[in-house]
Amino acid sequence: MDKILGIGNALVDILAIFKNDEMLQKYNLPKGSMTHVDEETTNKIFADIKHQSKYDIVAGGSAANTVNGLSKLGIKTAFIGKTGKDELGNFFINDMKKNGTTPKLLTTEKTTGNCKVLITPDGERTMCTYLGAAIDLNEKDLYHEQFEGYDYLHIEGYLVQNHGLMKRALELAKRHRITISLDMASFNVVAENKKFMSEILNKYVDIIFANEEEARIFTGREPQEALEILAEICKIAIVKIGSAGSYVKQGNEFYKIKAISAKAIDATGAGDLYASGFLYGMAKKLPIEICGEIGSLCAGNIVEVVGTKLSDEKWNNIKKILNY
Repeated sequence: MDKILGIGNALVDILAIFKNDEMLQKYNLPKGSMTHVDEETTNKIFADIKHQSKYDIVAGGSAANTVNGLSKLGIKTAFIGKTGKDELGNFFINDMKKNGTTPKLLTTEKTTGNCKVLITPDGERTMCTYLGAAIDLNEKDLYHEQFEGYDYLHIEGYLVQNHGLMKRALELAKRHRITISLDMASFNVVAENKKFMSEILNKYVDIIFANEEEARIFTGREPQEALEILAEICKIAIVKIGSAGSYVKQGNEFYKIKAISAKAIDATGAGDLYASGFLYGMAKKLPIEICGEIGSLCAGNIVEVVGTKLSDEKWNNIKKILNY
């Protein structure tokens, strides 16, 4: 069976649900975006969270969520990232192991990175990320042996801000003939790194995941036209359009994948788990239409819970639908 390696920011997510958008306005946060904040700001936001809302703490990070989902589906996975030598770092490592992913983690003296996920009544999630130790992951941390034996590399778009790290990861994957998938991650990340994103998509990436906002900013087109442009660059292109489903294209094959019926309360991790389902299908050598349907199934389940983790019961239900 194919094995999948993930590379991304090792973060611990702090998830809080709010009754209105006041927190977003207070910190000037665009709804649905990911904003990098400094240590002082992240501490202020956390103080407000503790004062105003109940919250949960879970291991997160986009690529980490995807490989953990793949692990739950029975795919052998590993994850490369960097944590601090602290309680949050230990929490992240233990959570990876518990979910069946092999942690290939490096450590530094900085605090483990964390992400405050502010969830508003419309189910939208706005992220404030303090990268901490995660930002110290660099090209010198990557070497050939970490990539040996893997068939797919899934890398999160948040890393495009570190050009040296991203290029080193992609070049090592290509040398090992690994299929590369990339999630564009966030519309503001795409906007800030459009030229570099274009360069790596053209040169390295085989499978590209984007939501409609990310696709629109990258191509200047609406979702279906954006899909056509992305599919000319990469072998397989996926554009997710929320509750309307997703578009998938490979060569001359085009599919509109329906979203499953779901009562959405939190969109956090929907894109990450869509990638889990899609890459599961790829690892099992299934047709891309079925890959998209499995992605939709996983995404539809995660939006019904707060956070990025599904219960064992929900994973078992997904496995029953997949007939194994």
